[in-house]
Amino acid sequence: MSASEHESRYTRRTVHYIVELPSGTTLEYVLIEPTVVAQDPTKLAVCLHPWSWLGGRMNDPILQIVTEPLLERGYAVLRYNSRGVGKSKGWPSLTGAQEVQDLQDLVQWARSRTPDLSKLVIVGYSHGSLIASMHPVLPDLDTSHILLSYPLGPRHWLTAFHTHRYTKALRDLVSNPKSNVLIIYGDSDNFTAVESYDAWARELQELHSSEAHEHERLEVVKIDNASHFWREREAVLRLVETVRKWVP
Repeated sequence: MSASEHESRYTRRTVHYIVELPSGTTLEYVLIEPTVVAQDPTKLAVCLHPWSWLGGRMNDPILQIVTEPLLERGYAVLRYNSRGVGKSKGWPSLTGAQEVQDLQDLVQWARSRTPDLSKLVIVGYSHGSLIASMHPVLPDLDTSHILLSYPLGPRHWLTAFHTHRYTKALRDLVSNPKSNVLIIYGDSDNFTAVESYDAWARELQELHSSEAHEHERLEVVKIDNASHFWREREAVLRLVETVRKWVP
């Protein structure tokens, strides 16, 4: 099943527009609402695309596919073009710092439009997962994170050698007593050896276990025969099912 078939099956209304952030940056976004109104209609997922320098954009096929289980679980899905992509203004930064601020501003804007928002899921794919991992758990909102194909191998040059900021943010995220984090990677990733992924996952799980709290959750899923680009049909099917089962 193609990305377009996934999306058309579950969408009811799509809004394509521009938002101006407090910084003056304007971002292009698409908001997709679920077909069936859920019992809790105030749930939002914000999706971040791969690195813009390599063509990442909000209509990325994998983000379109991941949109399906989110809609099915009653989430409105907001995908947006980062600065400098499509109709979004500004220039992409080398460190990701401006993109991190854009994400936080965008979430606050979305909350202002939906003051009774009850659940928020931040979804990042590839470089987008780096930026997503920097968004904190909000103290007054049920906040979850999905990090897909986190670019562990090339992280140092994707962040202009500011790796320590992202390492610390991710450690803080999985240690947060209110966090809810799903990490998904393939064992055939093009940029990160599976041995490196496995060691990294064990480290995060050990950190999580040592500082576990009653409501804190961390789930790490390794999918067989999945590359960084998720072109393998069986891997995609398992990806969709993993997200569907996990989303709160």
